[in-house]
Amino acid sequence: MIERIVGKKAPHFEMDAVLVDKSFGKVSLKDSMEQGKWTVLLFYPMDFTPVCPTDLTAISDRYDELRDLDAEVIGISTDTVYTHWAWVNTDRMQNGVGTLNFALAADTNHRVSKQYGVFVEEEGAALHGLFIISPTGVLQYQTVFYQNVGRDVDELLRVLQVLQMGGLYSVNWPPSEETL
Repeated sequence: MIERIVGKKAPHFEMDAVLVDKSFGKVSLKDSMEQGKWTVLLFYPMDFTPVCPTDLTAISDRYDELRDLDAEVIGISTDTVYTHWAWVNTDRMQNGVGTLNFALAADTNHRVSKQYGVFVEEEGAALHGLFIISPTGVLQYQTVFYQNVGRDVDELLRVLQVLQMGGLYSVNWPPSEETL
């Protein structure tokens, strides 16, 4: 049975990661919360795949907009930090991601992917998942989809704005319009 986690305290984590400066370090939900940041978790299947670099580089290219919304982004796959390191040190034109503006975390024991309900046991990898967590640690938004579908950065930004503003918003609401 699938358990609902939206609207509840998000599962806490601390993982090894490749940081923005390409050094090895740790990332945790606690760190984002202590900084009063919204946390955007981007689960993806694996490094060096066809769709994943398009997702992560598109979000990285618009990272300033996410930062302006007080959001911290963490990419997560079941690959090791060494695979992540190789990927960020491979040019985008050669199926790498180059320098990213957010950390890539290694969920090698699959614990976090399982807690967030994105792990596919038969494949040993995560689905694409997008989770937005408030600064108080409450999971506010989740989308999970199969590995052949990329994300929509405009929709990520729109949803983050809606969550931060509170209130009721109609379908396709743009920030320039009144709320319901």
